[in-house]
Amino acid sequence: MSIKGKLEAIIYAAEEPVSLDQLAALVKDSGLESPTPEGEQPPDPKAEKAELKSKLRVILGEMIADCANDDRGLEIRQVAGGYRISTKPEHHDAVRSFAKSLKPPIRLSLQALETLAVIAYKQPVTAPEISEIRGVDSSGVLATLIDRKLITTAGRKAVIGRPILYKTTKDFLLRFGLKDVNELPSMEEFEKMTMDTGQDSLFDRTPVADATGIPDEAAPEQAVEPASDDAHAAFAQAGSESDSSAPTTSDTSESEHQ
Repeated sequence: MSIKGKLEAIIYAAEEPVSLDQLAALVKDSGLESPTPEGEQPPDPKAEKAELKSKLRVILGEMIADCANDDRGLEIRQVAGGYRISTKPEHHDAVRSFAKSLKPPIRLSLQALETLAVIAYKQPVTAPEISEIRGVDSSGVLATLIDRKLITTAGRKAVIGRPILYKTTKDFLLRFGLKDVNELPSMEEFEKMTMDTGQDSLFDRTPVADATGIPDEAAPEQAVEPASDDAHAAFAQAGSESDSSAPTTSDTSESEHQ
């Protein structure tokens, strides 16, 4: 990746304006600095940092000039001592109109996310099989997921009673930014995530912003958005449960939470 591409990606991904010092620290190992000739003493760290920041200013200036082209809809601006990527003012009306046309994000309870995870990894799967894995009745949750178009029926299983089979939908792939279900993280990846972050940190109770951009502190459910890291974290918990046949704590009023 070029240094310009790296800077653009960092500025775009950041929620707050990114300062020059932060950018310098992030690209320090990218090979931007001039190598120290063999036999010479390494430069003073302060002087080296100042030189790196000077080079970054030049590159950022080129990026700002490039974004100023009429063919570009985004611009890099200096805001509050840092750099931020935003849409150009002249495109405000178009962006506002588009934002109003968007559907609000789907909100699912943790129980619904767990059920969705079981279906994603075990599909096609029946309601009794889902309930056995989770240790609670999942019929109410299934109705919610079908209503949200995240799962659909996939025929009936050839056993006594011929229970309905469930599978995920194209909307599920769109919501989670997946090419297909084969891109779902493996159990090994989830185990590593748990060891690295700790089980308690997998579920962030921070209020999630709704379609207006304002956090809804009263809402007890988790927003489901494309390629969400929080959603993948919820899959970690559900995926772990799907490997266990032991019942979990009962939840007699689960459908009321949907």
